[in-house]
Amino acid sequence: ALFTMKATVIAIFFGVFLTCTYTAKEATKKTKKAKLYVPQIDCDVKAGKIINPEFIAKCPPGCQDVKYRVYGTDIYASFSSVCNAAIHSGIIDNTGGKILVQKVAGHSGYRGSFSNGVRSLSLPRWRESFLVSEGKPRKGVTYPSTLEYSSSKSTAVKSGNDRVHVPTGDAVRKEYQTTPVPTPATQMATTTATPTTTMTDPSTTAPQPTTTPAATRTTAAAAKTRPGLHRVRDMAFRGASTSASSRTILRHNTGVQRQEPVATFQRAAGSPAHLAMETDSWKPGLSLFDTGFSSKEELNPKPLEPISQGNQNCKVDLSFLMDGSWSIGKRRFQLQKRFLGNVAQALGIGSAGPLMGIVQYGDDPSTEFNLKTYANSKDLRNAIEKIQQKGGLSNVGKALSFVNKNFFLDANGNRGGAPNVVVVMVDGWPTDRVEEASRLARESGINIFFVTVEAAAQNEKQNVIEPNFVDKVLMCRTSGFYSINVPSWFSLHKVVQPLVKRVCDTDQLVCSKTCLNSADIGFVIDGSSSVGTSNFRTVLQFVANISKEFEISDTDTRIGAVQYTYEQRLEFSFDKYSTKQDVLNAIKRISYWSGGTSTGAAISYASEQLFSKSKPNKRKIMILITDGRSYDDVSMPAMAAHQNGVIAYSIGVAWAAPDELEAIATDPDKEHSFFVDEFDNLYRYVNQLIQNICTEFNSQPRN
Repeated sequence: ALFTMKATVIAIFFGVFLTCTYTAKEATKKTKKAKLYVPQIDCDVKAGKIINPEFIAKCPPGCQDVKYRVYGTDIYASFSSVCNAAIHSGIIDNTGGKILVQKVAGHSGYRGSFSNGVRSLSLPRWRESFLVSEGKPRKGVTYPSTLEYSSSKSTAVKSGNDRVHVPTGDAVRKEYQTTPVPTPATQMATTTATPTTTMTDPSTTAPQPTTTPAATRTTAAAAKTRPGLHRVRDMAFRGASTSASSRTILRHNTGVQRQEPVATFQRAAGSPAHLAMETDSWKPGLSLFDTGFSSKEELNPKPLEPISQGNQNCKVDLSFLMDGSWSIGKRRFQLQKRFLGNVAQALGIGSAGPLMGIVQYGDDPSTEFNLKTYANSKDLRNAIEKIQQKGGLSNVGKALSFVNKNFFLDANGNRGGAPNVVVVMVDGWPTDRVEEASRLARESGINIFFVTVEAAAQNEKQNVIEPNFVDKVLMCRTSGFYSINVPSWFSLHKVVQPLVKRVCDTDQLVCSKTCLNSADIGFVIDGSSSVGTSNFRTVLQFVANISKEFEISDTDTRIGAVQYTYEQRLEFSFDKYSTKQDVLNAIKRISYWSGGTSTGAAISYASEQLFSKSKPNKRKIMILITDGRSYDDVSMPAMAAHQNGVIAYSIGVAWAAPDELEAIATDPDKEHSFFVDEFDNLYRYVNQLIQNICTEFNSQPRN
């Protein structure tokens, strides 16, 4: 019996030991499995939407044809599709797979190329970039098991067992339920509202304020907590603390301290992205310190009015640069605030109409509030009344640079599908250079209006840098559309309606256009006998490859074509086809003519049959392809075309005459004229030609 009892005790002990061992192993497996979890992203996710500075993610299969394109090669602009960039770079193929993404600074001259079945586009510049490589963890780097997104709106529910989880906070965290996901140890420090997941009636939905918890939370990449007081630097980045109730901001040159409660409010809804106006909110080590905004810009401790739909005939994203310099004085500063309040009322602020933020400038600029802070005119007017004057000089150029780099971000309410508009209020004259900052802002797709009041006082003239700054900074220098001069601050109320009318006239807001969606492009194609049937098909493929890179519709870029020998034939006009596929099909159907070579007559014919019918707000671009010397003069017809606003590009093949190519091309010749030794090499100039078109577009006033 004793032996039996001992055997039983041993068996029980052994059983408990095996059970504990098995349980420990299973727990270890689960822990390891959670650590190795790789989040999946959609084919259409753009790098700029994910704010993690470095992450590993899994792309699903079938990502080669996505909504968002790829811009760049090796280094990609951050509004590119992440998965499509990975396919283009050869890291994965169309079956999907894991990729490693690293965020880097913005670049100039992104190079387009065709690789692995994906066409990437060139781009003059963009503010953030990223690299993709094989999805292998780097030593010493901890990768997130959930990704943080810059948009605060909920993402559509995925199929199967995957679902989107939207917690309170700055990021939208996408968590997949198929695998246990450990709670991240760190989160972004921010102050935002609980995201709204249903928007059935925006007009009756009031956003709920959320205050920051007392404990500061930061990501591994975020900057360490800094002191609560900061001086505004040239780049206008401001420090921000995350105290639970209030903070004190010391305003430079004023000696005035303001108590400003910290709370933010959720924007009603976003809108589709567009190449020209979409910007990315990611910055390396993103935190509230690095966004370029002090905490006040999103603040109002009182409950807001219900979200308004607003004036839907005036959907613009608007920033007012408010003059806070000492020269304006206290009384005129109050008149300026009253004017801005009246403009806000006249605009009809709302989620489906205009949104408005304010940046005050003096020595340095700072954001009073951004686009998503207020969703109706009443709250906006109340906030304007509380703005205190900064003081300092009138550094308008610095303020424009600040707005260009920091204001129109998705995280700050930029909607992408709405034109970006800046209205600059100037008392007297700027005290720094404005021309360069204005040019860079225009190239970023920002429409700039100037409201100048009075002239520089006698004691201010010594600080004036550019006496004729208005003539230098406006896009349409002769029309006066973008400039309003008011003789006195006391008559400022008279220009409320004229300004609102211009700001809302989206047909004339030319900077909402880009090099890819704002041209009438006419191809003038040599169909002479020396070309031959086979080479003619190669030329048509070249024409198609160029055309498909543009955004084609009856309101965007339009394509027309002329073929010539001794005679000329209109293959199709600008208004014939309004979709890209119809244009490509029409190019494919062009039949080879054969005959002599009268290039001069063809230029005159294209000017009359194509470009004379171009829309006033379109850039007229002629692309002429020829393989030999013309039987007639080309210089006079080309000069006439140039004088009528036609931007001419000449592409010569084989026996084309260099002197004629230069005469046809718009100056400078080296940027508008190309030569290839044989037809089969035409494809090499597709990207170069598009890049030159975009560079020329960005460098010229938008008339």
